[in-house]
Order: sequence, then C-alpha cells, then structure tokens
Amino acid sequence: MANFGELVLVLGDVHIPHRANTIPEKFKRMLVPNKMQHVICTGNVGNDEQYEELRELAPNVHIVAGDFDVSGANVTQTFPETKVVQVGSFRIGVIHGHQIIPWNDETALARMRRKLNVDILISGHSHQNSVLEHEGYFHINPGSITGAYSSLVPKVTPSFVLLAVQGPKVVCYVYELINEDVEVSKTEFTKKSEEGPLFLP
Repeated sequence: MANFGELVLVLGDVHIPHRANTIPEKFKRMLVPNKMQHVICTGNVGNDEQYEELRELAPNVHIVAGDFDVSGANVTQTFPETKVVQVGSFRIGVIHGHQIIPWNDETALARMRRKLNVDILISGHSHQNSVLEHEGYFHINPGSITGAYSSLVPKVTPSFVLLAVQGPKVVCYVYELINEDVEVSKTEFTKKSEEGPLFLP
C-alpha cells in the first residue's frame, strides 16, 4: 500500500446507536486497522464505543465535535469545534458543518477555509457526500458512513472518503453503498507550490 502515499480515512455522522445500528458490513470489511495513517471524523461519533473503534483504525485520529456530541451525555470525550491537520504538504481543516450558515453554502465554507488557512476543508452535517472545487481549493463532505437519518435529505446513502496524499497531489476516493453494492468515484487534486491548488476532475 506504500505506493498509494499517505492514506487518510474521512468519515462522519456515525450517530450510533441513536440514528443507526452499525456501520454497513461491506464498509466494515474495508476498514482494516493500520492500513491508514490518519482518520478524520467530522463528528457525531455516537458513543464511546464508536470512538474507541475509530482509535483502533490508525495511529492518528482527528475528531471534531458534532451537534450531537454532548460531553458527559453520549460521549465522555470533549472534541474541539475545529481542527487543522497537516498531511504531507497539505493543511486540512475539519469542522462538523452545523456552524456554516446557510448549511453547505460554498461561500460560507470558503470563509471558514480562509479563516483556518487550509488547502482542503472537510465538513459534514448534511449526511450527503460531496467533493467540490471552490476558488481553486477542495471542499470535501464524506457524508454519513452509516447512512443515518437526516431531516435535511429524504434518503441518505451511506458513504465515506479515502484520501491518498502523494507529495503535491491528493487522490480522493468516494465510497458509496448503493443497492448493497459499493461504488467508488475518484477525483484528483494537485497543489501548486506558488500558484495555489489546482482541481483535476
């Protein structure tokens, strides 16, 4: 797996046990401990058991607080509102997304990206995955790995993202569980040292 570069598992909105019972089995089989160097979670972990399971997947686990991550209620951990992670030459900002108003608004997300001074902004909350270029930068939403219910969308497709960081390039794989089949799409993102990032569909 070394030729894939540095691997980052990106997931969020787990909501176990309140809105979902488990991560889909076909996804679970893909989440092999210590194959990834980082796990990034956009929050709403659900409970301490899920938190511990995430910690077993990689040596570096980065989690931000979701709107349902109430310390002392469903989780004993206290997570930060925002986090910035350095992976290779990329600064990656992480938020849950409920702080963005209007929700999922690209202009508002760009303001947060500039505030955090990052190349890639990862957010959740909507339970819908997306990989978008905005002003030459990446905005990534991994969706909900469990397909947990959301009042924002009528039907939630379980999904997560895997980033392969290779020097100035990121290969972004989106995994979706559609009709019991795992479907994968790929996007590439190259960072130019002086001119800023470049999006390659």
